[in-house]
Amino acid sequence: MKNIVKASICAALLITGCTSQKKLAYLSDLPETSGDGFFTMSIPEYLIQPRDVLYVTAKALSSDGFISDYLSQARNLGGGSYMQGEFGQYLYGYEVNTAGDITLPVIGTIKVGGSQIDSARLSIQKEVDKVFRNTTVECKLLSFKFTVIGEVRTPGTYVNYNNYLNVLEAIGRAGGINDYGRRDKILIVRPVQGGTKTFTLNLQDKNILSSEAYFLLPNDVIIVEAEKKKIFNLNLPTYGFIITTVSSLITTTLLLINYFGK
Repeated sequence: MKNIVKASICAALLITGCTSQKKLAYLSDLPETSGDGFFTMSIPEYLIQPRDVLYVTAKALSSDGFISDYLSQARNLGGGSYMQGEFGQYLYGYEVNTAGDITLPVIGTIKVGGSQIDSARLSIQKEVDKVFRNTTVECKLLSFKFTVIGEVRTPGTYVNYNNYLNVLEAIGRAGGINDYGRRDKILIVRPVQGGTKTFTLNLQDKNILSSEAYFLLPNDVIIVEAEKKKIFNLNLPTYGFIITTVSSLITTTLLLINYFGK
């Protein structure tokens, strides 16, 4: 009797704790037999905001045949060395102040807040042309940070150095969803002017490829919800102790009944 009770309880626990392969897949509803698929994508337009950091260069071909960055030269007139690479570019970027302006050496103050990156580049190019000749201005957003928390392998805040980033890439940067994470319920928290906007995505549904939240914006937060089985598995040792205790009590009670019944 005791063994039958234990076996039944163990079978129930195994069934409850199992996860189907379909739950672990991404975009699982894509047709397997067809070839190419096409999905229209909505890439959100990001407007530069105060406290953003921009990487700006103004390059031109010098008389000796070398390409020079006039802005980096102006920054280093004090004798400091300009750090190369993405990390150095971030340190030497230009922060947008509360008025939406950046201040470039020699060039002066330029309004960039509320503009797209391409529009800001054109505005900077116009001001640079007043000081330097035959220059090409490059402008990039360096402060594209996003946060991934919840049931991923390496939660944290990351910096994106590309112009665009989608939710699948972002979760990949965080090591992917762990065994307890839900792929059918991902929450995107997006700060917007005057408040916060949220989106719920199902990574198993092909329709996310056309979602407004498929492409992320700076300061987005991705929250991966846990499966219900996580709480169950975390409490499994307690359940096991309770089951063993109850089973022992039942067995002892049956033995006593049988003994006194004789």
